[in-house]
Amino acid sequence: MNKPSNDADFPPAEDQLERIREGALEVIPEEELAAKLERSRETGVPLVIKQGFDPTRPDLHIGHAVSIHKLRTFQELGHRVVFVIGDFTARVGDPSGQSETRPMLSEAEIEENLVTYRDQVFRILDPEHTELRRNGEWLGELNLVDVLRLTSQFTVARMLEREDFKQRYGEEKPITLVEFLYPMMQAYDSIALEADVELGGTDQKFNLLLGRTLQRQAGQEPQVCLIMPLLRGTDGERKMSKSYDNYVGLAMEPAEAFGRVMSAPDTLLEEWIELASTAQGADRAERLEQAERDPLAAKRWLATDIVARYSGAEAAEAAREAFDRIHRERRTPDEVPAVTLAAEAETEKLWIGYALARSGLAASTSEARRLIAQGAVRLDEEVVSEGDLQLAPGEYLIQKGKRSFVCLEVTPAD
Repeated sequence: MNKPSNDADFPPAEDQLERIREGALEVIPEEELAAKLERSRETGVPLVIKQGFDPTRPDLHIGHAVSIHKLRTFQELGHRVVFVIGDFTARVGDPSGQSETRPMLSEAEIEENLVTYRDQVFRILDPEHTELRRNGEWLGELNLVDVLRLTSQFTVARMLEREDFKQRYGEEKPITLVEFLYPMMQAYDSIALEADVELGGTDQKFNLLLGRTLQRQAGQEPQVCLIMPLLRGTDGERKMSKSYDNYVGLAMEPAEAFGRVMSAPDTLLEEWIELASTAQGADRAERLEQAERDPLAAKRWLATDIVARYSGAEAAEAAREAFDRIHRERRTPDEVPAVTLAAEAETEKLWIGYALARSGLAASTSEARRLIAQGAVRLDEEVVSEGDLQLAPGEYLIQKGKRSFVCLEVTPAD
């Protein structure tokens, strides 16, 4: 990786600080960041900027992208970005904001999930100036004595200062000891990388501050914590999360991503324009004004902008046309997946619940029943109201929600 060699390669520290502050909620402490930037400029040695993501799911989403774009800002300022893939910490699962103990993932699940991370993160970061590291490189080398030494530096009372732990403890909900280890492992990442700055959302503030503490105890200069806002998801209430299925993924099919943005409530427009769009300066002010005056037009622009940002302008245009075709003109997409299923031998028909589950429109027959009860399933453009509906051999167009279609052929029983 090329490194700047003198102060001419870095902008003035105050100019850098201004760009770094933009969109951030807190810089802890800002005076230390200013000093680090000035020293970096004088010595020509870039700062080490770190952020980690656990591959608990295969997708990164536009909520993650808020801070990843800030990592890109650091790259543009000449600093060294280390994107940490938490293959080791994913085995524990980040308990931040969780109301109950999380199940541990297997190594196979983790490996499967992280396959797409490289493609997704490089839709934002410059691959030539990004280090991808797995924290299993150093956490996997720790032995029991190392772990005991690490845990001896903290008390249970300190760990219970974290809001989610405090709440669960007060509600007498289980907190496993391994969950207490998670913030320590994330903090140890900062020691291993000798991080100067770590980024994270508001739900990560405790973990980032713990990194400062551990670095100081290890004789390192403590990192600066850059706290970024959390983007609310398409439900308009909870933070964007794959667990809540209220997210817009960076690698999501453009038509689905477009539709998810369009399905978000108008109350999210200001937040998403500011945090998730490409609009800057006067253009941003104009888009925010449009959101007040004409929310639908603003949302169509936002959906196009987000899809174009991660999948390209051509894909965004096609997604917009597909959305109009389905929702404005009440037509089905040009390409609908075709599925062939055999009727049951006993009835010579196929239950609608099996049809939804086997065609991939529902994860299970239980979910299929819920979708039908919610009025979310259409058969040949008619809402399905009967949960026990049986389909005779023939062809059907099944629709789930607003965007998912399957052309189903039911054949006679074998």
